[in-house]
Amino acid sequence: MTAAPPTAPRRARSVIVITTVLSILLAGLLGMPAAVSTLSAAEAAAGGPVKTADLSKFQAGNIISDAVFFNKGTMSEGQIQSFLESKVPTCQAGYTCLKDWYDTSRSTNADAMCAPYSGGFRERASAIIYKVAQACGINPQVILATLQKEQGLVLHTWPSTWRYTIAMGQGCPDTAACDTRYYGFFNQVYGAAWQFKRYANPPGTSNYFNWYAPGRTWNVLYSPNAACGSSPVLIQNQATANLYYYTPYQPNAASLRAGYGTGDGCSTYGNRNFYNYFTDWFGSTQSFNNPFGNIELIQALPGQFRVAGWAADLDTTSPISIHVYAGSQSTAFTADLDRSDIAAAYPAVGSRHGFDVKVPAVGAGTTSVCVYAINVGGGGNVLLGCSPVAAMSGAPVGAFDTVQVADGTVQVSGWAIDPDTTGPTSVHVYVDSVGTPVTADRPRAELAPTYPAYGTNHGFTATLPAAAGTRSVCAYAINVGPGGTTVLGCQTVTVGGPIDLGRVPFGAFEGLDISGNTASASGWAIDPDTTAPIKVHLYVGSTGAEYTADKPRADVAAAYPGTGTNHGFAEKLTLPVGTTQVCAYAINNGAGGPAFLGCKSATVAGTTPDLGRAPFGNLEAVTVSGNAATASGWAIDPDTTAPIKVHLYVGSVSAEYTADKARSDVAAAYPASGPNHGFVEKLTLPAGTTQVCAYAINSGPGGNAFLGCKTVTVASTAPDLGRAPIGNLEGVVAGAGGANVSGWALDPDTTASINVHIYVGSTGAQYLADKSRPDVGAVYRLGDAHGFAEFIPMTSGTKSVCVYAINSGAGGHAFLGCRDVVIP
Repeated sequence: MTAAPPTAPRRARSVIVITTVLSILLAGLLGMPAAVSTLSAAEAAAGGPVKTADLSKFQAGNIISDAVFFNKGTMSEGQIQSFLESKVPTCQAGYTCLKDWYDTSRSTNADAMCAPYSGGFRERASAIIYKVAQACGINPQVILATLQKEQGLVLHTWPSTWRYTIAMGQGCPDTAACDTRYYGFFNQVYGAAWQFKRYANPPGTSNYFNWYAPGRTWNVLYSPNAACGSSPVLIQNQATANLYYYTPYQPNAASLRAGYGTGDGCSTYGNRNFYNYFTDWFGSTQSFNNPFGNIELIQALPGQFRVAGWAADLDTTSPISIHVYAGSQSTAFTADLDRSDIAAAYPAVGSRHGFDVKVPAVGAGTTSVCVYAINVGGGGNVLLGCSPVAAMSGAPVGAFDTVQVADGTVQVSGWAIDPDTTGPTSVHVYVDSVGTPVTADRPRAELAPTYPAYGTNHGFTATLPAAAGTRSVCAYAINVGPGGTTVLGCQTVTVGGPIDLGRVPFGAFEGLDISGNTASASGWAIDPDTTAPIKVHLYVGSTGAEYTADKPRADVAAAYPGTGTNHGFAEKLTLPVGTTQVCAYAINNGAGGPAFLGCKSATVAGTTPDLGRAPFGNLEAVTVSGNAATASGWAIDPDTTAPIKVHLYVGSVSAEYTADKARSDVAAAYPASGPNHGFVEKLTLPAGTTQVCAYAINSGPGGNAFLGCKTVTVASTAPDLGRAPIGNLEGVVAGAGGANVSGWALDPDTTASINVHIYVGSTGAQYLADKSRPDVGAVYRLGDAHGFAEFIPMTSGTKSVCVYAINSGAGGHAFLGCRDVVIP
């Protein structure tokens, strides 16, 4: 039996009809009282289930959970058919049992209760049950249990046609004849499922059904006979409220003691029998198979935690996901390592359920590390456990041991360890306001007992130039990962001035490379009276300019070991047309004269006169990914072979770029103009439809050229929730002159590619994580363009490479990890 829809408030076996027009429910008909007397105890017991449900577990306030009642995915159409056939293998002659019943269904439109139903001619009962369950979001097992408790149709071997006519008791009040508009198997199943959803008063409907509202205590009758009384029941969920709206009686103690049998004169059986059939046929009304597993190891490592164990779900043999939390920061993994011991203990789930993963630390101190097994199918996620662990993370530690003074220099030493990495730490040493980066990678054996996990290569020494006088010398250990930069210490020293012997500088003017009207002059210069860099004067003809010979030259330092390393020069000079002498002089920093380093001849051909012709080219494509666009094309000024500027407009906002990328096809078409005239530029787009336009900018007299416009559209994005980016530093692979750094990063608040910052020591650069990663797209459903794979130039030695994912909006950035790499 069911409670009436909003047009007719009613009680169990007495009905009060209030005529109110509301065009809802089946085929536009008015919702009417819908109830039919459920099977008696005797009918329920006849041909009943083999098992007997444990009615001591019956909870009047929680007959069935919402998760079970509204889980439409418990059975396929084929499984429903097999279930019906298993209950009645053979029907009595002359009758049609439910497993063989067909009915013609009709199509319905979507409303607040159900999705559209596509009707069909002669649909099997199992098909109707399945399709209604999917359309209305009701567990098909609930429909089967209701068909049995209302008319006994699941187990009946000689059912009458009348039982199918009122199969679910929909529209059949206890005190009046059944409403003919609900006659027929399809109308009964669809109408009851629709009514179950209506009881929750979904958005778009009135708040009519409120007398068994969940979360409150209601007096629920034992019987239609008011003299039998009632008792208060705390209705704990919507599913239980639905059953009381449908059959508004609770079983009394005699009914519960009787199992499937008869109680006393005040006993009712509808909700009791629903619980019996559901439990005997399908198991608990309260839970599905939740995942399970074990955490076997949680270990602190430098800058991260190692977590190992296993997790499985009885609903699948496939590996399941786990979420590992370090504090509030989570990382998703798949528990897919082979574990033969798990397969032996749980043969139904297989062996690929192990995990051994690492997650970044979130800061110094004790961190709660938790692991959740993520549910598959029915049920919920399960916390496998949490453990407080002292993190090996935070700001660097170390010491500023010594500062020794020599003429014009200070020699410093100390050590530094960043607890987030076993690699060397970058230390910045300042002499007054001038800082010099130093890598703490020298052996310090005394550190091993105190910091056994980090090795011994964390010492630093350096000799730095210092002007004569009182100087403040400070050392800072530069942080990577959580924490901040650490002041290792400061010392005040007095630096004596070097004795200038008036010796003449020396050096070499080694090279003069010419490109167009630009020359690169290179060489080195030393004043033997100082280790400091000195000035050089470079002359183009009679015009000179001053530069500092302060670039590193290891070869010069090896040849002149007492003079320091920074004595090279490499400067750009502009040449006039024709042949010119370029000369270099080393300038004495004190007493004594300068030194002539030599001259070299340079010839610059005359340029073609600018005829004021307009540039030309083409805006070939504008491709869009998220809120980013790549504009490509080419542009040429016929008055020059040099690359020219292009202006790219996004709406009314413009930026200037240089069309200097190689385009062999353009060079073949315009051989006199040279090969480098292409452009491929990244642009940021606003939401909505925008014009992207390109203009070629004349390099001399004459006008600019319009290259075209493209219309692009960017879908409006969801509001930025301020969530932190996620990602993974997957590889740092050494190569010649550097390392390949790869991984992925995304911001869960946007589908657009985000930036990553890649640091080598304390030096970082920004890159866009926009490379295709279909595996990441499949997991996070935020598009594929989230990979990064960059070659980072590095000098030889051991380097620490760290990567951060940069938040595209509100919220903080995310540390993806550090890797040490040895560059040959």
